[in-house]
Amino acid sequence: MNDEMAWIHQAQNGSDEAFTQLVETYQTPVYNLCYRMLGEPEAAEDAAQETFFKAYRNLGRYDINRSFATWLLSIAAHHCIDRLRRRRYSSFSIDDDENHAKLPDANAPDPEKETVRRQEQAQMQTMLKSLDATDRAAVVLRYWNDCSEVEIARALSLTVPAVKSRLHRARRALAKLWEEETSHAHVERRPHESPAF
Repeated sequence: MNDEMAWIHQAQNGSDEAFTQLVETYQTPVYNLCYRMLGEPEAAEDAAQETFFKAYRNLGRYDINRSFATWLLSIAAHHCIDRLRRRRYSSFSIDDDENHAKLPDANAPDPEKETVRRQEQAQMQTMLKSLDATDRAAVVLRYWNDCSEVEIARALSLTVPAVKSRLHRARRALAKLWEEETSHAHVERRPHESPAF
């Protein structure tokens, strides 16, 4: 029995220390999924906490034949999908400022490349927001958490063909958005125009 399975069994028997070990092991992947889904650090922190709370409450129902990581990420994905659906029906603006732009790391060897990388990440995050919540969850689970199509199907209560279809549709939508964004950024100016325009 590996450490993870030992922690799960101990946590199922009431050990808070064992559950803390599970939280420490999975806090980064859970937070990252929540951030990719929700796009806001504070919302991602809240969602990650809620995910671990739900996991703790439902640990007795965890099927040891399933991957614990997939089970935990499915809780996070469903929680985020629910939040996104509720958000869609609320009246506040979705145009939240991506205001938490951080300064490049002082130790980074090339601040310009770091700035470009962060801009591309922000652009990708904005594009992810345009996807349906379930499509977004499938994309995040596949490309940021390396889940297989079978694991995604289990996590999102879908069939494998439905996952494939959603991933295909989402990739096409993201590629189209990326092309539009990059073509807007590289609009050629006419020879007689000033570089300022």
